[in-house]
Amino acid sequence: METINLNRLAYFAAVVDAGSFTRAAERLGITKTVVSQQVARLEAELKTALLLRTTRRVGPTEAGRLLHARCVMILREAEYAIDELAQTNAEPMGVLRIAAPNDYGASTIAPVAAEFARKYPACGVDLVLSDTRTDLIANQIDLSIRVGWLNDSSLQARRLGTFRQLLVAPPEIAVAVRVDKPDDLAALPFIANGALSEPLVWRFTRNDIEVCTVRMRQAIAINTTPAVLAAALAGGGLSVLPDFLVSEHLKAGRLVHVLPSWALPSGGIHVVYPAARFRAPKVTAFVAMLSRVARRSS
Repeated sequence: METINLNRLAYFAAVVDAGSFTRAAERLGITKTVVSQQVARLEAELKTALLLRTTRRVGPTEAGRLLHARCVMILREAEYAIDELAQTNAEPMGVLRIAAPNDYGASTIAPVAAEFARKYPACGVDLVLSDTRTDLIANQIDLSIRVGWLNDSSLQARRLGTFRQLLVAPPEIAVAVRVDKPDDLAALPFIANGALSEPLVWRFTRNDIEVCTVRMRQAIAINTTPAVLAAALAGGGLSVLPDFLVSEHLKAGRLVHVLPSWALPSGGIHVVYPAARFRAPKVTAFVAMLSRVARRSS
């Protein structure tokens, strides 16, 4: 078979879609003669009749129907590729709406949003912080940051990194009691995070072999993670907090990591989008910036 001129596929598809050479030529903005010649050459190259021509109409043969179905897919993918390239080269603009949990939003997303706004002055940022899941479509959210474990959904997600959960205590509590194993924790005051589904029950593992589940004694219950951190720093009790929120406090000695040889479940940090084929330049630019920050902190 001779080499096929792929440009002729567009002429052929236009004739099938329009049902005539004349209407196809009008849609393409060229003469009927050119369209007829290009389709005839395509049939010659393929050595196959693609169209049934009558005085009243033009329709595809069986081979023509098969080829047309493929042509539609090929031409659509070409359009997508061009659109995607245009999106990549376009300058970010407009308001970028982001949903994020209170803790990661305040500690990580807000500084990145400030950097993003400085770099792209044609963009504004609307950052919505909440420990409850935000409906992306109903609230016209461009992207959401999910910290923890993703539920099955129709949304599209990209993993940015991971985090560890750490059991921490203020120094005055850490030095006042002896804690050798998770069971020793049940009698100690604990600050429960009401944003979690089970804020008092925690599963500890050691060396991927030993497992111990403990139910903590609630001294204080707070429904946002940053406020739980504030209460722990004020001496209110032990608590479980993500590493990205407590790392600086641990280094400074304001908090102590309790039972460091025992691990709590780790989680993922994901960016989640509404289902769509292409992302606006403002979205791809922000996620690229956030990914660089996540890699530096991992």
